[in-house]
Amino acid sequence: MDKKSVESKVHTALEQLRPFLHADGGDMELVEIQDDGTVVVRLMGACSDCSMSMMTLKAGLEEAIKKTAPEVKAVVAMNMPEMV
Repeated sequence: MDKKSVESKVHTALEQLRPFLHADGGDMELVEIQDDGTVVVRLMGACSDCSMSMMTLKAGLEEAIKKTAPEVKAVVAMNMPEMV
């Protein structure tokens, strides 16, 4: 896996979603791409404590990233709020 290529694709996907995240007062940033194909992001702003952030992460960001970079296996947030 070419991490530089994947990183570029991930940034492209983030930029496409960023206006929607900003509209709700949130954002996400790329932290790292792990050797196993897992993308780690950091939730920021309203996304960092929103109860819907898991859905945004899985149904929005992960879907967009996998469409742009099929070599990505999963997207996880390093600061996902606790789900009760």
